[in-house]
Amino acid sequence: MEVSSSPDLSAALAHEGPLVRGIVLLRLLAAGGRRGVALTQLAKTAGLPNSTVHRLLQQLLSHRLAMQSESASRYVIGPLAYELGLVAAHQFDIRQLCQPAMERLAHDAADTVYLVQRSGTEAVCVDLRQGPSAMEFTALQIGSRRPLGLGAGGLAILAALPQDEADEIVAVVLGVIERDWRLPAPVLRESLRTARERHLAVVENRITAGVTAIGCSFRDSLGNVFGAITVAGSSARMTRSRTSALEGHLQDAASAVEQALNGHQWAQYTAGGSGAAKGHDPVGQPNVCPPGPN
Repeated sequence: MEVSSSPDLSAALAHEGPLVRGIVLLRLLAAGGRRGVALTQLAKTAGLPNSTVHRLLQQLLSHRLAMQSESASRYVIGPLAYELGLVAAHQFDIRQLCQPAMERLAHDAADTVYLVQRSGTEAVCVDLRQGPSAMEFTALQIGSRRPLGLGAGGLAILAALPQDEADEIVAVVLGVIERDWRLPAPVLRESLRTARERHLAVVENRITAGVTAIGCSFRDSLGNVFGAITVAGSSARMTRSRTSALEGHLQDAASAVEQALNGHQWAQYTAGGSGAAKGHDPVGQPNVCPPGPN
């Protein structure tokens, strides 16, 4: 898996200090998943000299925020990131809040259910549940990051945003989606238009062959689009009649998630705000996503 390059990222980092550059490297390592990312690829994506990236990686290694793979040719997220995440989970982890709705939907749909959260211009899978008849496939794994609009969850989120904000995000992610995912711009725009009209996103054979996913967005207690809940299964089973039947279950699940999030105003810090809509997260760097199922 390679991390997608971004000219906007290179331009933004040209004026940033070591802290922000280090955060960007951590994001790229997270996007690289278990396989990790080579130093040269990190440097190319971030638009930084190899020597600068090497120096930053050494600092991350010394503090256990990164580590080298067994072959020592690639870098991955380190154990301290996991330890910090355990603490943050008590404040920001929505999985426990959403667990009843996820399990009920997985039982009713009998397929795989995903909980997707917005992170700037990306959609991040934060949880999944296997239904009793779920097929074995790797369409999405916990921690996977994709551009908004690509998968069913990200498309549902994008379709629920105000028109001007959605247009800004499309302008940011379109080049990456076209280049790394081979999805033409007209197809993306048409699927976005359809999702807006139906208040439901359907993606068929787009990311994983033979798999169809359906997504419905949900909002936080402040009314901001926070994430989406999706059902994915075999395209052969996802007939038009079954898709229509699942629509009600998805909407019920999304409503249950919104009720679970009610009163938790920390959500506004996790999904990203207007700055993220312009292609930057709260610390100022453009978002990047890896091609492939991660």
